[in-house]
Amino acid sequence: MTGPSTALRDLKVLDLTRVRAGPTCCRVLADFGADVIKIEAPAGKDPSAGVSGARHGYDMLNLHRNKRSLTLDLKSDEGRALFLKLTEGADVVVENFRPDVKDRLGIAYDDLAAVNPRIILASISGFGQDGPYAKRAGFDQIAQGMGGLMGVTGDPDGPPMRAGTAVADLTSGLYAALGIFVALQERAVSGRGQWVQSSLLGAQIAMMDFQAARYLIDGEVPGSTGNDHPTVTPMGVVATKDGHLNLGVGSDAQWRAFCELIGKPDWGTDPAYATNEARSERRSEVWDMLAPVFAERTTADWVEALEAASVPAGPIYRMDEVFADAQVRHLGMAAAVQHPVRGETRLVAQPVHLSRTPAAIHVSAPDAGAHSDAILADLGLSEDEIAALRDKAVI
Repeated sequence: MTGPSTALRDLKVLDLTRVRAGPTCCRVLADFGADVIKIEAPAGKDPSAGVSGARHGYDMLNLHRNKRSLTLDLKSDEGRALFLKLTEGADVVVENFRPDVKDRLGIAYDDLAAVNPRIILASISGFGQDGPYAKRAGFDQIAQGMGGLMGVTGDPDGPPMRAGTAVADLTSGLYAALGIFVALQERAVSGRGQWVQSSLLGAQIAMMDFQAARYLIDGEVPGSTGNDHPTVTPMGVVATKDGHLNLGVGSDAQWRAFCELIGKPDWGTDPAYATNEARSERRSEVWDMLAPVFAERTTADWVEALEAASVPAGPIYRMDEVFADAQVRHLGMAAAVQHPVRGETRLVAQPVHLSRTPAAIHVSAPDAGAHSDAILADLGLSEDEIAALRDKAVI
């Protein structure tokens, strides 16, 4: 697809976000065709400028594709007035300032709803919009620690370990997008907007899912199990002749099929190993039994053999191998787009596929203020008025 998606073509979004959580939310909306206007401070007025790296760097290009850019000084009276004017014709505003910033700027939910009762404000914060930690700075790794992820990640005898990607940032942005879609559906009935809130801490706890439920329901505090699945054995990483393999024996039937495959059918029926409960009680013993077996063949050989036996398994890729994989290429997870400076670049595609109105990456991330004149002209401002705003550094 060369043009934008048509799924959200009637949706106008004002994007006040920075770093990762908020841009992740707006990226979903933009990739599905919403008119997302990225609003950022004029040059020299944003102390956080460059927090996501160089303007033409990989992070900015991947986070801010499919958007238009307007520079606007929200701390000035004229800038705030223009923002409220934009809000009159918008559907959604997304921000991830610290909770008190929008109040100081005069663009909190009540301010926006006063000019547009249909507006949906999505606020993403570190810890929530109120409460004892509301004013704390929130970063992904802090949320990973406080949300329980680092407490179950890493070797059992080692220190807590962060995940290798920004789990809390990304999921808080995705939950915010989900909240926006729910609010849009409700607005179609009520005619009224509302305030959608997500936080890094809340999203991280939600992502703990069964690990959190183990504690809430059974009172069990899970610990780290390294690369082993916390409750299923053998499910984890095993060394092969030429590398490593993820093995996923997820049921007793799969265990029996696996034992037949490796020529040890008696292991499949032995009461000491026949059930997941028994195997988990002897986790170290089971892995010790399997280690010499897997060391005899290459990872590729094992993946093929296990697939034939309907036992889940897979290689462990580095990132270059991920995008070289035939199934990844089939899924189209690397989307090409032209950038005026860097030429053709490949960005990470949306993993959700719609049969009629799929997501599309059709333009690269804009330079700051690239669309300011066009956006303000749509508001009815003349060339002279726009020039005057630029002279005063409002835009």
